[in-house]
Amino acid sequence: MHRLRLRLKVIVLAALLPGAASAFETQATAAWVYDVTTHTVLMDKNADQPVPPASMSKLMTINMLFEALRDGRVQLDTSFAVSSRAKAMGGSTMFLQESDRPTVEDLIHGMIVNSGNDACVVVAEGLAGTEEAFSAQMTERARAIGMTASTFANASGWPHAQQRMSMRDLGVLALRLIEEFPEYYPVFAETEFDYKGRAPDNRFNRNPLLKLGIGADGLKTGHTSEAGYGLVGSAKQGDRRVIFAITGLPSEKARAEESERIVAWAFRQFAEKTVAKAGVRVAEADVFLGEATTVGLVPAQDLRLLVPALVQGQVEAEVIYKGPLMAPVAAGTPVAELVVKVPGLPDHQVQLVAESSIAKAGFMGRVGIAAQALMSRYLGDPAPAS
Repeated sequence: MHRLRLRLKVIVLAALLPGAASAFETQATAAWVYDVTTHTVLMDKNADQPVPPASMSKLMTINMLFEALRDGRVQLDTSFAVSSRAKAMGGSTMFLQESDRPTVEDLIHGMIVNSGNDACVVVAEGLAGTEEAFSAQMTERARAIGMTASTFANASGWPHAQQRMSMRDLGVLALRLIEEFPEYYPVFAETEFDYKGRAPDNRFNRNPLLKLGIGADGLKTGHTSEAGYGLVGSAKQGDRRVIFAITGLPSEKARAEESERIVAWAFRQFAEKTVAKAGVRVAEADVFLGEATTVGLVPAQDLRLLVPALVQGQVEAEVIYKGPLMAPVAAGTPVAELVVKVPGLPDHQVQLVAESSIAKAGFMGRVGIAAQALMSRYLGDPAPAS
């Protein structure tokens, strides 16, 4: 395995990003912060630990309903029955009655804006027959979409020993809702919904970020005495979007303040920069038995990364490839990996491709190369440096 160490030039404007991008100390007992644009995890605190999700688990119920809409199993105007079990749900509700026939559109707003426990039970029974069957389906579906630490015992997030999610899973789910269902996602930014005028005191969205003018447009709060206060949030500023999931805050005020701090930190302490341009050579690889002895290594596309404000000038990088490469080598063939090391962030890996084609050397050329290799071995010459 050949390794080439190099430094890539990157400039971060201090005027744009004042101060240093230091590690963020959060009060949350578990947290996950993710930059969607560059696929960068900015914070991971106990992010894979299964914890009580409270009403944040409603996002999975919402996802199941969105999937049913996409599959054509229901329409926005499809109406669902309200069972006595749904009507009896306590906590936050839409105040549904058994005589009601809320539509799918009503229920989406009720779950997102009102955090309606009754709405979740109506959806669960309407899609799967029983809430127990629906919970099993949610658990199975979570595994299928990459949520490895989630188990569900109900549709609403009501306290239960088997109702568990990790902050990473909640972030993965938030990203799915944003990217897979753009036609429905704007509901998460709505601040008010009152079904039939029944819930004037519960009509407001609990997300504390929506009215701050910081680009926040979702997703869901949660609170129980066991879980504490939590929030799955997302904000978009310019071309960047940040998703985060936090839990375990001691109060509603602490949740609001911590969420705003996280958004400010994620956008102000990092800048998206091009550290390697498509088609621009970053290194060379040795080629054996070719018409040329080396080939340039280039990224197939621009490599844009988040860079902390503290980083001024250059970042460390390493090119790794199995070599020497055996001719012939076709232009555009992935032949190496560029590993960029940005201080304070996970290493970022990207494929490098051959800059040009290297044909196999002719017969006499191959004889000469083989003779040179044998002579070097006989004389004990060290192998050429990578």
